[in-house]
Amino acid sequence: MTHLALEMTESLEERCNRILRNMEGSLMARDRVGIQDFVLLDAYTSESAFLDNLRKRFHENLIYTYIGTLLVSVNPYKELDIYSKKQMDTYMGVNFFELPPHIYALADNVFRTMLAEFNNHFILISGESGAGKTEASKKILQFYAVSCPSTKLLNNVRDRLLLSNPILEAFGNAKTLKNDNSSRFGKYMDIQFDHQGGAVGGHILSYLLEKSRVVHQNHGERNFHIFYQLVEGGEEDLLRWLGLERNCQRYRYLVQGACAKVTSINDKSDWKTVQKALSVVEFSESDIESLFGIIASVLHLGNIKFDTDSLGYAVLNNNPEMHWLSKLLGIPTQVLQQGLTHRKIEAKSEEVYSPFSAEHAVYARDALAKAIYGRTFNWLVGKINESLVNQDSSRKTVIGLLDIYGFEVFHMNSFEQFCINYCNEKLQQLFIQLTLRSEQEEYQMEGIEWEPVPYFNNKIICDLVEEKHRGIISILDEECLRPGEATDLTFLEKLEEKMGGHPHFVTHKLADQKTRKTLERGDFRLLHYAGEVTYCVVGFLDKNNDLLYRNVKEVMRQSKNAIIIHCFPSTEPESKKRPETVVTQFKNSLVGLTDILMSKEPWYVRCIKPNEGKQPGRFDDVLVRHQVKYLGLMEHLRVRRAGFAYRRRYEIFLQRYKPLSPDTWPNWKGTAEEGVLCLVKHLGYKPSEYKMGRTKIFIRHPRTLFATEDAFEVCKHELATRIQAKYKGYKAREGYQRQRDAATKIENCWRALLARKERQRRAWAVKVIKKFIKGFMTRNQPTNVENREYLAYVRNSYLTRLKENLPETVPDRNAWLTPPPIMREASQLLQKLYIRHMVRKYVRSVTPQRKAQLQLKVLTSSMFKGKKENYPFSVCRPFLDTRICEEDINLKVLQMIQHECIKYSVPVVKYDRSGFRPRLRQLLLTQTAAYLVAEAKVKQRIDYGSLKGVSVSNLSDNFLILHVTWDDIKQKGDLVLQCDHLFEALTKLSVAANKHNSVNVAQGSVRFDIQPGKEGFVDFKSGQESMVYRTKNGRLMVESTRTKAR
Repeated sequence: MTHLALEMTESLEERCNRILRNMEGSLMARDRVGIQDFVLLDAYTSESAFLDNLRKRFHENLIYTYIGTLLVSVNPYKELDIYSKKQMDTYMGVNFFELPPHIYALADNVFRTMLAEFNNHFILISGESGAGKTEASKKILQFYAVSCPSTKLLNNVRDRLLLSNPILEAFGNAKTLKNDNSSRFGKYMDIQFDHQGGAVGGHILSYLLEKSRVVHQNHGERNFHIFYQLVEGGEEDLLRWLGLERNCQRYRYLVQGACAKVTSINDKSDWKTVQKALSVVEFSESDIESLFGIIASVLHLGNIKFDTDSLGYAVLNNNPEMHWLSKLLGIPTQVLQQGLTHRKIEAKSEEVYSPFSAEHAVYARDALAKAIYGRTFNWLVGKINESLVNQDSSRKTVIGLLDIYGFEVFHMNSFEQFCINYCNEKLQQLFIQLTLRSEQEEYQMEGIEWEPVPYFNNKIICDLVEEKHRGIISILDEECLRPGEATDLTFLEKLEEKMGGHPHFVTHKLADQKTRKTLERGDFRLLHYAGEVTYCVVGFLDKNNDLLYRNVKEVMRQSKNAIIIHCFPSTEPESKKRPETVVTQFKNSLVGLTDILMSKEPWYVRCIKPNEGKQPGRFDDVLVRHQVKYLGLMEHLRVRRAGFAYRRRYEIFLQRYKPLSPDTWPNWKGTAEEGVLCLVKHLGYKPSEYKMGRTKIFIRHPRTLFATEDAFEVCKHELATRIQAKYKGYKAREGYQRQRDAATKIENCWRALLARKERQRRAWAVKVIKKFIKGFMTRNQPTNVENREYLAYVRNSYLTRLKENLPETVPDRNAWLTPPPIMREASQLLQKLYIRHMVRKYVRSVTPQRKAQLQLKVLTSSMFKGKKENYPFSVCRPFLDTRICEEDINLKVLQMIQHECIKYSVPVVKYDRSGFRPRLRQLLLTQTAAYLVAEAKVKQRIDYGSLKGVSVSNLSDNFLILHVTWDDIKQKGDLVLQCDHLFEALTKLSVAANKHNSVNVAQGSVRFDIQPGKEGFVDFKSGQESMVYRTKNGRLMVESTRTKAR
């Protein structure tokens, strides 16, 4: 063995001796305080010795004792100064058995094992109601909150984990006969840790909330804490808004147990704690408002009283509670009244509302109260889980905390106690599988010599309750679901029929004469692992069904309360199939819980209640003996005493500890078993300290494992030191020298460069600023050396701004940027040049067609602007080349004038010279003459040379008179025409005839020649509507409407 190995062995021996001295010191004081670990008890098979040791420690306020790694906790019913921050620091990172037993030691050991082995664990906290399970759970949570790494994010998660407890206790705990803070629901909490041990998330599962407590409490018990906290601690404004009074006696749901006030509970203080917790867990203001609205609505619901009408049906007469219920739930009063007093019955395609009797109405009211509270509690758990969700998707290790209701035996035990005690039977079965049975089976499989330890296997009781088709649960469901009149008594009869003769089941009918005296006719008794419990079957069927009428659900879906909307979703299936019963749902959830626990490494805290009166310092031997027996502590002690504290597969053990021996490090060539054997010989294990199994090594004492682990820690550091020492020193020195030299050179050069640049920049800035100031001061003087650069800057600045603000069109030319004095002359020149540029640009953009159009428009303007009333309306209308397509002109006419090119054509109405009859014609303009055409005939040809002129009125009509000369005998008289395109036609005619000044705009009337020596007149006037007619004096009257000036 090397010198290093000798030194390591000596240090290990010293550590082992120190542990042994501590243990021996504890043994010497056992007459006064007992021993810390029952495994060291001499008379370990004696139940009396076990109780005596427990009693001694209890009277010395030593409430924790080990059985190996199992922790036994006795409730002291008083505050002990053993949970301070200093105590937490003391137990952090210390081997399990080095310090006196404590729940912090167990929590720390679980935490360090999880980090070392990177697997999942759970802590099962069990015991009777009032034994301190909830407090133990809180102490573990507090320890993790202090011991885990701390960051802002991790602290948020920690606070939410801690403060989820007060919320769940307020809504899920209540005072019972045996416990002032009894959990009335089961809770399993997973705490998620990252690879460094930081708490990064969590998740809570809840089981079987005792909803019946909302509407009924036994004498000496209370409703859930939150009701009393709200009434006693709520602010005046809040109570006023909720319609509540600060008096619990006013509410039926709070006074049935006749103990609204409890000396050990401070409802006002607890109310403040709950409010703080809700804000930390990130409940919004609207969520909190909706939540307390629901709590208050349950209280108002309990105060609703039903009267009966003449037919015996339930009615609600001016009940003030309905107003508050309607306000808080956001449901119309009439809808609530119908839902509470009627039931909807569906028959084929019809729906009928059947009124309730007063008794049924009370049942419906209570069922609604239970449903509202139960669903709100589930929403509350879900909301807490949302705040605890872990955003990191990487793998996390988990420590689970199971704090579930303890075994309960009351004077009157009902459906809830049956479910709770069934749950405890399942957990006891799990404990047996994970400790007693599995451990003994493992020894047999590994070939380790072993004397079996007898224990009570409660599988027979679990089968009695849950066996398919034969168990109590199956019979209860069958009675609930079968048609016909099923009652609690028919359920009891079925139990007697199928369970008769079972050693753990008895009823009044099946019992012998002596036992029958202790049983009522409606009772049955089960012999649980924890003792006998008598159950009253009254209410079993109703509580198992837990039915809520369908129309009541429909009423709740009309709520405006956000939480109620979530709890009674419109998507909830309305299947005619009946939902699973309560006990079946609970059974399935326990199966799921068992699967979760079986996938994790177990640790146990067994809580014991020292007396029934919750009195500090009193130790009831009979009560404690009973708990020790049914918790299986004696069997567990015998297994631990005869067994081994640690076992691992050869491959895992060798992989972890092979650095401790030079023969196995760094690589072992043989089998894993041979390597482990070589390793333990090198470490000096005594034959009594270990056994070699078929696939695992078994180590009997924890101190042996602790010594090995300490040696491993020392070895790791020394190996790392050897490997790193010279290499790190050499590389560090070399790297440091090189980096220092390089940094010095770079720093010098860089600083010099920056200094030079800074000096140059400042000198330039000073020069520029001085020039600018001098230039500004002499800006109005002639250009000189001092203001030359400033004026250049002014010019440049003005030109730059002018460039960005030039007018876009000629009409915008007045929006010219105001120039500084020095630029006025240049600005005027630039403005003239730019305007000419815009005009030239515009002119160049005009096309030939557009130019011709504008020229025609100019000609029209010269003839009619300011003369004819409707001229302004023609300005915006473009002129066309022609108004009649060549295809619309008769072919004969085209042949007749084929030697002439048609310049323009337009449809007109020609009025006869004598009778003024209107006739549709076409007016064709060629380069030499104007033709008036009717279908295939030319009615009149007017040479431009014989055209004396054209007359139009100054009004808004569209008449024109063409005046012709009488040089030719065949020439007809003047033409009276009506044309819709008057201005276009006259402009085209003026251009074609080259007679721009021949158009006469007349007022009143126009004379025209009918034939030589005979004349006619056309009168023009304004009127209400346009019309053309012949007057009595033989004249043509043209009446036109007056147009509005544009």
